[in-house]
Amino acid sequence: MYKNLIKTLGATAAVALLTVGATAPVSAKVGFGKPGEKVDLVIGYQPYYTESWSGVVLNGKNMWKKHLPKGSTAKFEIGLQGSVIVGKLLGEKNHIGYMGDMPAIVSSMREKQVDLRMISVLGTSKQQCNIFLVPNSAPKFKNGMEAVKWMDGKLIAAPHGACTDRFALLAFEQAGIKPSKYLNQNIENITKNLEAGKIAGAAIWEPTASKIVMKGIARRGATGADFSGDDSGDAGFLVMMNEIIQDRPDVHRGWLEAELDAQLFLADLSNASAVAKMADDQTEGIERKILWASLYQDEGGVNKLTLDFVFNNKVKTMLKASTAFLAGKKKFGKRKDLRAESVWDDMARKVMKDRGLSSPLGKIDGVPMSQYK
Repeated sequence: MYKNLIKTLGATAAVALLTVGATAPVSAKVGFGKPGEKVDLVIGYQPYYTESWSGVVLNGKNMWKKHLPKGSTAKFEIGLQGSVIVGKLLGEKNHIGYMGDMPAIVSSMREKQVDLRMISVLGTSKQQCNIFLVPNSAPKFKNGMEAVKWMDGKLIAAPHGACTDRFALLAFEQAGIKPSKYLNQNIENITKNLEAGKIAGAAIWEPTASKIVMKGIARRGATGADFSGDDSGDAGFLVMMNEIIQDRPDVHRGWLEAELDAQLFLADLSNASAVAKMADDQTEGIERKILWASLYQDEGGVNKLTLDFVFNNKVKTMLKASTAFLAGKKKFGKRKDLRAESVWDDMARKVMKDRGLSSPLGKIDGVPMSQYK
């Protein structure tokens, strides 16, 4: 089943997130009641995308129950890629969404359909959506830069239009190389072609990257940590309908309180086994050990995820780079910059300040695989 799921995900992710919602009509207000009343929410989230796992924790531990009005409900729906969640948000089938930076940015620019805002940062990393894999037959490299330079004049692949695409192009630029062909391939084809040695490298995200490596199909060649600048990283964002923000400030704040709880839980390494179990319970076809590794393993102790929670200066740099990338592909029409309302993290900042915390809430630095239990 996982094979079919990944085939579906990889085949559509790159194109769909850039085109979703282009012609859908404006719809009427959903109606979320008055402050203090119970609310029924539908949340789109991605347990198959490690960087957004605060949603997995929030769901697995029902953290929202503590912070929403009594009698409220929260239904979590799996989106195989961010574009699916964006489509449901624009169709008002989802009310809150957990996704990567690319689909989140696109969603915030469709205000003529549904006004969606990026209200919090799920996390940032240089080792989640920015991993180069190479065939097992490739030479042993001293570092990631050397690995990418080796790719000069060779066949390289990535799901185009996604965060992997932006990272790959940045890596090519910093390494001063040009592949013979830069192919747009889905996860299934990348896996097969790496195993067969038909491509010399591919950029991919977690936990798929760890699955490919731990199954012995290919090995890591480089990550965003091998390249300079905040824009060599990527981010996950929390998106919410502005109707909730305006009509239900209690729900807006309550969800962010729960999100903060989830991020603090993630940041505590003593919870690693519990997080892996929750991810295992909410996915199919990926071993718990692989899921654990996607968030916690790095033999050199390099950062795997930073829980920023709000749009600090580092996140703003990433956001600017991702927005420019999408604008360059004319995905906003003639618009080149985010609208002023796209980022709406004032409430997140208030929640964080009221708890006496600051950004980042915590960091997950990698540990040896021997610590898995």
